[in-house]
Amino acid sequence: MFRKEIRTEIDILASADVIWEILTDFPSYKKWNPFILYARGELEEGSHFEVYLQPSGRKGMTFKPVWTAVNPPNELRWLEFLGPPGLLDGEHYFLLEEKGAGVIRFVQGEIFKGVLVPFLPNSLKKGTLRGFRDMNRALKKKAETVESQTDTE
Repeated sequence: MFRKEIRTEIDILASADVIWEILTDFPSYKKWNPFILYARGELEEGSHFEVYLQPSGRKGMTFKPVWTAVNPPNELRWLEFLGPPGLLDGEHYFLLEEKGAGVIRFVQGEIFKGVLVPFLPNSLKKGTLRGFRDMNRALKKKAETVESQTDTE
């Protein structure tokens, strides 16, 4: 089976709890998230939900994946299938890694597996990467703003 991974990272000056709260507050996505315009459903391992992704300048797509890992405040993963399993499967993940000194490394990535992976167009890869980076920067800005407001209270 073919495999391709797209992975991004950004350091955020905020607690894992603050980042997790923002990341799992799906109704607020439309206010800050330029890549995942909405997500709806239960945040529970094994449950299906709906998510709409739209990299800037690209057409958006709705997916109905299943949560495969919900481990607060460190890891979220979902799995979606485009067609029957093994054709083109995507495992999307968010990881929050403690770096020390009040810094969390936010990792966002997707592992593509299946027989169609070699045929993924470069434009899809570039659009996905751009979407991840746009979301990462927006999450950093929001989390650091929330963290600074929490520090002054």
